[in-house]
Amino acid sequence: MASGIRDRVAIVGMGCSKFGERWDADADDLMVEAYTECLRDSGLETKDIEAAWLATAIEEIHVGKGGIPLAFGLRLPYIPVTRVENFCASGSEALRGAVYAVAAGACDIALALGVEKLKDTGYGGLPQRSRGALNSMWWANYSAPGSFAQLAAAYRAKHGIAPEDLKRAMAHVSIKSHDNGAKNPKAHLRKPITLDTVLQAPMVAEPLGLFDCCGVSDGAACAIVTTPEIARGMGRKDFITVKAMQLSVSNGVEAGHNSWDGSYFKTARIASSRAYKEAGITDPRSQISLAEVHDCFSITELVTMEDLHLSPEGGAVTDVLDGFFDSTGGLPCQIDGGLKCFGHPIGASGLRMLYELYLQLQGRAGPRQVADPVFGLTHNLGGAPHQNVCSVVVVGRHDA
Repeated sequence: MASGIRDRVAIVGMGCSKFGERWDADADDLMVEAYTECLRDSGLETKDIEAAWLATAIEEIHVGKGGIPLAFGLRLPYIPVTRVENFCASGSEALRGAVYAVAAGACDIALALGVEKLKDTGYGGLPQRSRGALNSMWWANYSAPGSFAQLAAAYRAKHGIAPEDLKRAMAHVSIKSHDNGAKNPKAHLRKPITLDTVLQAPMVAEPLGLFDCCGVSDGAACAIVTTPEIARGMGRKDFITVKAMQLSVSNGVEAGHNSWDGSYFKTARIASSRAYKEAGITDPRSQISLAEVHDCFSITELVTMEDLHLSPEGGAVTDVLDGFFDSTGGLPCQIDGGLKCFGHPIGASGLRMLYELYLQLQGRAGPRQVADPVFGLTHNLGGAPHQNVCSVVVVGRHDA
């Protein structure tokens, strides 16, 4: 019987580009920027990598088809390179490919890299897709702010939360992340914001104002993974291992009938429960040291705290306003600034989240450092509340 991949894969190197309006760089430049840091961090050489996965969501517009752009950009040694896309969870999908390959014994050392150039599309949000089956089904009449505003309305109605209380809680989510992002030199947005700034900002889709929405940016991030045995052989004593990796994909039930009330993410609840079981975590609220979640909108982060079983049902508003997820709280969330401060270059986001946990677990996060973290969690969500994919990854010190 399958038992999962707990502690069968070690992360021995990671890198992350500067995120932002990178008019100075094309996709190749961003890949090289992240990879150079990752390779140096690992102590390996390019010739040591046996397989690679590339995540980019917007087809070949700025990157190219298949895995060839990664092989070209990094001059990889004629190894298999696979290009993957899974909505906004594409970066996590690349990591899944690399981790599973090592866990299966198909290769000893693998690379996962995600990159996206969104600013060059000239579009204010996620780029428009061309005609096709997905577009014909639902994409043509979909907007991300509108869809997630419906999530906020459903959550508010289900739990009887006053509109002004939810708005203040969402504002606190954004203020907290901007405070954290101000300490991160790789973040796109690095200025703290105030409650008045958030509450008086232009409305995008009620109740989501301007500062409830993450921005558009360019960026890349990558990881090199291997076996714990090889990591030890490299002289590593402080390496990080993957404790769990789970992916849940909507099957249409949410959009098909009224059994789903629109107030939560069914996939996140399923993926997190499976991940905790795989990692041996029985009380995530007390055992998870810090989390990086998919805060495309402030309401998404708030609802996700309940879906990840970090807040009780209907209790996230209280936890947020009490500062439980602040940098000095019981479970710091978005300690690097999150999507709110990095923006969301689709292919890179999942790996960017992992990069912060990797630094934190090794005590290398500088002014953002959390005291003695043991387990970290990434949550990467792609699609809309009614039709999405959700990746949950748990990592920790190898001896945890």
